[in-house]
Amino acid sequence: MASLNVGNLGEYLREQRRTAQLSLRQLAEAAGVSNPYLSQIERGLRKPSAEVLQQVAKALRISAETLYVRAGILDEREREELETRAVILADPSINERQKSVLLQIYASFRKENGFEDEPRDAADEEGRVSGADAPLSADGGAADTGTDTGSKPSKPSH
Repeated sequence: MASLNVGNLGEYLREQRRTAQLSLRQLAEAAGVSNPYLSQIERGLRKPSAEVLQQVAKALRISAETLYVRAGILDEREREELETRAVILADPSINERQKSVLLQIYASFRKENGFEDEPRDAADEEGRVSGADAPLSADGGAADTGTDTGSKPSKPSH
């Protein structure tokens, strides 16, 4: 885990609040925290919890992961991985099976490059998506992996 840098976090929060054209009081109210507490966070005097950072991020309409990195709760590479996974899962143009397979491929590349010991699959965490173990071809159908399973369908006769 990265070291804590609440001063940097406070400066960043103040900058984001001003960009959003919110007063300290408005942001505190929107985030559900006290005005003095938020002021202390901005001045680098307090270390907010991940929950408070999430509330503040939501109020500012920014990524909570970005605040976690600034606060030293999350490593930059972990944030990038989480954001990549979130984008894949949120993409409405691909189905759940395709999302699962894409996450598996992403995890295997990360593992191959030494960034992750075990590939994590969002489908495993929320129940396996049907057919997720089969690789996809470019058209979204099951790809021929070249492995003989002993039960290949016969070719249709013409």
